[in-house]
Amino acid sequence: MKKFWIALPLAALALSACVTINIYFPAAAAEKAADKIIEEVWQMQQSDKPATVKETK
Repeated sequence: MKKFWIALPLAALALSACVTINIYFPAAAAEKAADKIIEEVWQMQQSDKPATVKETK
């Protein structure tokens, strides 16, 4: 009977360790969000560049 009380928590631990949570995002929404982030990054990079002055001779 003592083995049962030891095995029960171990079995509960093993079963709870096998739980997987899956989160699914709509593909179109994820792609739209990614495009928005990419646009923001490009705008930040372009605004960080110093303006160049062309010399005319």
